[in-house]
Amino acid sequence: MQKNGLKYVYIRNQTGLEEEISKLTNGYGSDSVIITAGTSSLDPVEFAGTIARKKGKVVIVGAVPTGFSRANYYKKELELIMSRSYGPGRYDTNYEEKGVDYPIGYVRWTENRNMQSFVRLLLDKKLDISDLITHTFLFIDAPKAYDLILEKSKPSTGILIKYDTDSQLNRQVCFEKTKYNAEDLNVGFIGAGGFAQGTLLPNLKDKCNFISIATAQGNESIYVSTKYGFNKSYENGYDVINDNNVNTVFIVTRHNLHAEFILRALEAGKNVFVEKPMAMNSDELSKIKDLYKSLEKKPRLMVGFNRRFSPYIQKIKSTFLKNQQKAINIRVNAGQLPAEHWVNDPDIGGGRIIGEVCHFIDLAMYLAGSKIISVSAEAVNDPYYLNNTVVINLNFSNGSIANISYFSNGSKKLPKEHIEVFCGGTVIIIDDFNQMEIYSDKVNKMKFRKQDKGHKEELRQFINSIKTGIPAPISFEDCYLSTLATLKVLESIKSKRRIVL
Repeated sequence: MQKNGLKYVYIRNQTGLEEEISKLTNGYGSDSVIITAGTSSLDPVEFAGTIARKKGKVVIVGAVPTGFSRANYYKKELELIMSRSYGPGRYDTNYEEKGVDYPIGYVRWTENRNMQSFVRLLLDKKLDISDLITHTFLFIDAPKAYDLILEKSKPSTGILIKYDTDSQLNRQVCFEKTKYNAEDLNVGFIGAGGFAQGTLLPNLKDKCNFISIATAQGNESIYVSTKYGFNKSYENGYDVINDNNVNTVFIVTRHNLHAEFILRALEAGKNVFVEKPMAMNSDELSKIKDLYKSLEKKPRLMVGFNRRFSPYIQKIKSTFLKNQQKAINIRVNAGQLPAEHWVNDPDIGGGRIIGEVCHFIDLAMYLAGSKIISVSAEAVNDPYYLNNTVVINLNFSNGSIANISYFSNGSKKLPKEHIEVFCGGTVIIIDDFNQMEIYSDKVNKMKFRKQDKGHKEELRQFINSIKTGIPAPISFEDCYLSTLATLKVLESIKSKRRIVL
């Protein structure tokens, strides 16, 4: 450390260290103490309190506990500061992901400018860190570097991973050379997060050919490709769409990418299954509608409104006539999401009305058996203007009405979804898709084997429509109208009035 410019270097457990530091500071103690240790011990923060001067600063950069004793910090009136790694901008989505910089006149040293300065010092040879580097590994030997850290087999500080910068990067990884018939269901996936891996892919396995995949993280793409037998892993979603062997595209990305991928897939003549929402705004929705209507040969385009396919919902549909007027009540105990969650980001997720309430708007329209003709909504004001607690009223052309209460301010102990349909002297209640009660001349209770929100049946019918040539199980018109009504909910909240579709 002395080679790197530090005049005095000590070992923590050195005898008489406190007295030595006191002498160096003329008996006052250190103006500031910076802790860069990583430990579960309280010793660093306790020792910092001991060697700091009165009204000094203790800055914690490393990962250490702060349950220190009160004496030194109280008597000396010390200032304890927690330093965010890399500087201002760290953990700020607008800064790190969207590139919205802090003006230099107000924030001189941001995360990015800190890094720029560090690299410039290295380039100008004003900063020499060679003595901090104890080991270097080729990228292919990276596991050995981690073994060295975990096993602590040798003393180490800076460990470098060396990349082969001369190698040409491949935009795709090919796993198999299998060829499939064009008439088969040949699937490409854009996005493969938790929902895709937990629900869609398991229910599609052995029912189609997995051709190609693209995800935001390369390691995730390789993992999913290996697990489910995809032929290729691509750098981006457009390569999946342009893969000539793919005839059906599943879009399971973050919401802001859905519309663009839908448009490109339709232009390429591919069938599309897109997880909700179809679009984030009316401009995107209009472009999709105009393109779809202009296509002479129309591929299937379906949004993943799975609740239609639940056996509980199908029981309601078979109980009542389509044209019967129904009064529908849907209560959703949605639970809270942090304000900084990507779903709440207006540019990426669009908010929970667009991201999830669309499910229940579509479900209400399906239960009513009629088109939505008007929307009105009121939301609870919150500090972030997220509209995550909202009451929506829908009117349908056959005279049915529906109320959707989507609440994010409730208890986790309450089941999530409660559905009631009143019609012709009969009431049917679904409790979180776990059981059903039918109130008519007598009370009947029904329960299927497990909670069933219709995902498996939805995919079965979608696959069957492609293989047999029949229309998609949810028409484009229904997908469009449910999405349009969802966007009108936001308009109604903003304008405080009923919106006629």
